Amino acid sequence: MSAGESLVGLEVEVEVGAVAHGGHCVARHEGRVVFVRHALPGELVLARVTEGSDGDRFVRADAVAVLRAAPGRVEVRCPVAGPGGCGGCDWQHASLPTQRDLKAAVVSEQLQRLAGLDVDVVVEAVPGDDDGLAWRTRVQLAVDGDGVPGLRRHRSHDVIPVSHCPIAHPGVDATGVTAAPWPGVRSVEVVVPSAAQEPALVVVVPTGRRPRLPSVRASVTLLDAEGTLERVSGRSWVREDVIAGDWRRGFRVSGSGFWQVHPGAAGALVGAVLDGLAPRPGEQVLDLYAGVGLFAAALAHRVGPDGAVLAVEGDPRAVRHARRNLHDLPGVGITQGRVDRVLGAMLADGLTADLVVLDPPRTGAGRRVVEQVCSLGARAVGYVACDPAALARDVGYAAQHGYRLASLRALDLFPMTHHVECVAVLVPTGE
Repeated sequence: MSAGESLVGLEVEVEVGAVAHGGHCVARHEGRVVFVRHALPGELVLARVTEGSDGDRFVRADAVAVLRAAPGRVEVRCPVAGPGGCGGCDWQHASLPTQRDLKAAVVSEQLQRLAGLDVDVVVEAVPGDDDGLAWRTRVQLAVDGDGVPGLRRHRSHDVIPVSHCPIAHPGVDATGVTAAPWPGVRSVEVVVPSAAQEPALVVVVPTGRRPRLPSVRASVTLLDAEGTLERVSGRSWVREDVIAGDWRRGFRVSGSGFWQVHPGAAGALVGAVLDGLAPRPGEQVLDLYAGVGLFAAALAHRVGPDGAVLAVEGDPRAVRHARRNLHDLPGVGITQGRVDRVLGAMLADGLTADLVVLDPPRTGAGRRVVEQVCSLGARAVGYVACDPAALARDVGYAAQHGYRLASLRALDLFPMTHHVECVAVLVPTGE
């Protein structure tokens, strides 16, 4: 075989090793690393190469036959969750306890490799799903050239028609979106709000000019290439209710705005942040990447009328909703702008804080923001992370600037997938 020749389609028998970040396990064949999906550590599988060429350091593959199964293996609950199928679910072939053990191993490995820390991680279940199914309240469906909605094949733009997704909230199917044709549409997102009796919302991204839309049992809005929403029927936003202990509050969220997809996520995250930081009456709190105001509202409740919360968010639409959501809380201020730029200007003016909460996007806060946060002198920092590698990297940065990891909770907000949410608490090294 000549150098550079494609290995796609080659089938090899491999012993499956440890889990890796990204929903696959590591195997080796003739000295080359093979990242294998649909396998579990300890299994013997027949792996079919899906990406890679001779001479590459690694290739990607699917386990197309299991020759020796691991104890945690179960039957998948979806016909398109296996090799060559939808890329949404990574671990349907694993029991829920096994999935959580795998996610815990990934978080631990990332913290050890990137931050030099040995942390015993336990991934916690949260209420709101049925045996890992029927939880996803926001589902974005791609639409093929014939107007048929479906989900993307793993690492592909191909659309696999899907009439029912087992991890989707029942309210998704109730809208009738998956049964309707969508000609002239690039994607359709269904949003099922947590607030009782609130209608679902369908966000449609057209391929060009305004398409002829089918009838669905939901509010409908169009989202153009510039991110502008055009209401077609009903509302262009949803209401989300959050409960954490004795605290409860409703939030208005734009149809295209960010909100957690698991019904138990927002309450679980708020509870983890409040437990980890233990805010005190009168404290000054900084809420970075504040979104529509979830943590700011809960923190304001804890610090009371003598305290203050400053929320910083870059997305203009999220800021507009945050102002509406937090308008009755006089101790909350909201600033729009890139977090690093806003922090830089405020630090120059002598900003300090007792507590800081960060909830950055998947890429993490990054070195500059972590340095800025550490310079505030806060007694504790709560870091909410959806990517363990970005979290571990930033925990390492914090250690260089006088803050250590005091606690970490990992929450299973995405059953059947490789994703896991973490809430880390950082405190000054001397404490």
